[in-house]
Amino acid sequence: MGKFPAIIGVGRTRFGEHYERSPEKLIEEAWLRASKEAGIERKDLQAGYVADYFLPITNKFGLEEGFLSELTELHVQMEITRSFSSALFNACNAIQAGRYDLVLVGGMEKMTDRWDKIRDDLMLLEDPWSYYAGCTPEANHELMLRAYIKKYGINGSELEKFNHALAYISVKNHKHALKNEYAQYRREIKVEDVLKQRKIARKPLGLYDFAPISDGATAVVLANSEVAKKYTDNPVYVLGCSSATDYITFPSREDLTHFLVTRICIEDALKMAGISRKDIQLVELYDQSTVMEMVSLEDLGFVQEGKAWMDIYESCQDYKGYYEIDGKRLYVNTNGGLKADGNPLGATGGAQVFEVFKQLRNEAGERQIEIQSEPFYACTLELEGFGTKGYVYVFGRGWNE
Repeated sequence: MGKFPAIIGVGRTRFGEHYERSPEKLIEEAWLRASKEAGIERKDLQAGYVADYFLPITNKFGLEEGFLSELTELHVQMEITRSFSSALFNACNAIQAGRYDLVLVGGMEKMTDRWDKIRDDLMLLEDPWSYYAGCTPEANHELMLRAYIKKYGINGSELEKFNHALAYISVKNHKHALKNEYAQYRREIKVEDVLKQRKIARKPLGLYDFAPISDGATAVVLANSEVAKKYTDNPVYVLGCSSATDYITFPSREDLTHFLVTRICIEDALKMAGISRKDIQLVELYDQSTVMEMVSLEDLGFVQEGKAWMDIYESCQDYKGYYEIDGKRLYVNTNGGLKADGNPLGATGGAQVFEVFKQLRNEAGERQIEIQSEPFYACTLELEGFGTKGYVYVFGRGWNE
């Protein structure tokens, strides 16, 4: 177990529109912050796993690995993946296999100045058949919403509460982002704002129900547990990790109201970590839409199917910074989530890990949650496409080897 993965440093940029900055500058900023915190230099790295979705399209990069080699002035193994969680998964496997002792995991994306040109690419990435049917990147979220309402028979006064519960998710995440110096949107919104945008769009989901398009970069320094002790007395351990896949065409799936990959991943990750979901106090969810945060709470098993909106609605009547579920506190998206922190695809998962790392080390400042019990565990969920591929990680501190 001496090669168990441990995070010793994290870094990130502010998410938002960085029209004047190149991807090189963004990932360099994130890397320098992570390396400074970890207390390492470039020459200490044995490999790099970095994620991006669209740099070959948006910035005309070919072999991104060569770009990374040039940036770091290293000739070690460099690998490119799509999501940050995918990069982290490969890095964890390499650490546990004993191949490497110290690696860089990073993610970057430049999307805002090419948004009009990559909308088609986003939809094709998510679901090509839905794209050919004329759908937009937002369409599957609305299809899932309608299927959910129908399946669980939500109507009348319940439907009004349900719609308000979804709005509360957006309001809650913007509230959290006020305390996040890196967040793209550090401003409060009200339930009325969310409802107004839905009315303007003439759709069940509006502007404030979706995560934005963003630029940014994130980085993590990962080591095996023995090496980690040389750099820090307070590492954060990757105790469990899992990945699963599903059909790329959303309407072809058996259940349109949930993500099967999330359910598979959480069970595998918990088993690997040797803990129960009841032990988890903090969750960073992949809230590309308010619907996805609600559904993910159920898919991860924190809430009974068809009931998450009720717990959200009740918790947000007098919001105290967490969802109260069966008398237990569950902190969700304390950095503002994708909705308010931002969503630069290749770097998004890194922001989730950044938040968990800071919370577990009691370094989250104003965002620091009130720990209910020890040991303190947290988990992250990142999805590729519309639930086509999923990753769940379980993190802990003070792991006893």
